[in-house]
Amino acid sequence: MFGTGQAVNLGGLDKVTRIVKLLCMVNSAPGFGGESQVANGATALLGALYGERGRHARSAVGLEKGEGPNSTCIEIEMIVEVGD
Repeated sequence: MFGTGQAVNLGGLDKVTRIVKLLCMVNSAPGFGGESQVANGATALLGALYGERGRHARSAVGLEKGEGPNSTCIEIEMIVEVGD
């Protein structure tokens, strides 16, 4: 989750003071309606890592195969608050 963009420059996950929001884009077959359940895995992981600081707002959307970035199973955009 923390492998791309500016997250690499944090200096460690302990500098994250709060998870603000997730946008979960799930590669889905037509008619699939369980995107929010798929995104629950990310929510559960962040809760286990950060406790109350891991509580966040979240959106989950379904994309038909080939619409998402690099056609991955799930793409997660995360906004975090970082302290010193």
